[in-house]
Amino acid sequence: MADSRFFKVTGPFTLSRLAEIAEAELQPDVDGETLFSDVAPLDVAGPDDVSFLDNRSYIGQFMESGAGACIVDPEFADRAPKGMRLLLTRRPYRGYAKVAQAFYPVVAARPGVHPSAQVDPSAELGDGCELGPGVVVGAEARIGRACRIEANAVIGDAVEIGDGTVVGPNASLAFCVIGRACQIHAGARIGTRGFGFSMDPEGFVDVPQLGRVLVEDGVEIGANSTIDRGAGPDTVIGAGAKIDNLVQIGHNVQIGRGCVLVAQSGVAGSTVLQDFVAVAAQAGVSGHLKIGAGARIGAKAGVMRDIPGGMTVLGSPARPVREFFRLCAIWERQLKARGRKKDE
Repeated sequence: MADSRFFKVTGPFTLSRLAEIAEAELQPDVDGETLFSDVAPLDVAGPDDVSFLDNRSYIGQFMESGAGACIVDPEFADRAPKGMRLLLTRRPYRGYAKVAQAFYPVVAARPGVHPSAQVDPSAELGDGCELGPGVVVGAEARIGRACRIEANAVIGDAVEIGDGTVVGPNASLAFCVIGRACQIHAGARIGTRGFGFSMDPEGFVDVPQLGRVLVEDGVEIGANSTIDRGAGPDTVIGAGAKIDNLVQIGHNVQIGRGCVLVAQSGVAGSTVLQDFVAVAAQAGVSGHLKIGAGARIGAKAGVMRDIPGGMTVLGSPARPVREFFRLCAIWERQLKARGRKKDE
């Protein structure tokens, strides 16, 4: 039930087709040719809508929902209201994501260059590109097929962008190579000068930042995030990484495949995040560290030393999650004890 002024729905789709998309199974004796026209939350969905249940907290809404179909774990199938058709999968949220993408696919580029765009004659534009108002494309830049470069974005000299990538309004890209099917949101800054200088009583002396930013395929970079270019080695963002809004990544940082960095987090220079690391909101990671594959860094944590793969850490300075909660329990007991002494 998205606002049609902003989001254009496709479809309708048969229930059988939606089950294929969601990688789900239909209940026996269900009419797979029934048509559905949209997706909607459990509490507002109607008979033509598909919804989903992924959290036990919403079982009550599920039992009372008017949705015509629901993507749900088989564990909860017996809680469904009468008449609701079920698409059964152990991964209902993934299934819903795929179904929602089918109803609301990514808007394709509308080929053409706006009259106000400034494209250097030596730049290369792939077939089917869309360049919006005020876009600037520098000398020797190369933009792949079916890319969408939105209003006032600046693509610097010699920058390369892979096929199907979207660059949001007012973003700026310099000293970088961007992969295919990336999403770079509004105001992102990629390839700006790394924060490197010699500290001396006579004054700071800047160190030339001679590396690049290499962004692999399928990366998403949120609004107003910044990724510094390397000082000599490159800054690297691995394939499929998800970087939220207002994230800062320093020079020479190596981000592995499938990493997630949540809003207002930051990674200082020359630190390595191996594959599938998660960094929660407002966490900070110091420089020259190694964060092992699959590690999880909690919100507001301050990481000052290496983290082994698979470990979850909290607090500042960050420490293993069990140790953190033991300390919290000790502090709470001490505070209560002090309170009792004052009362005496």
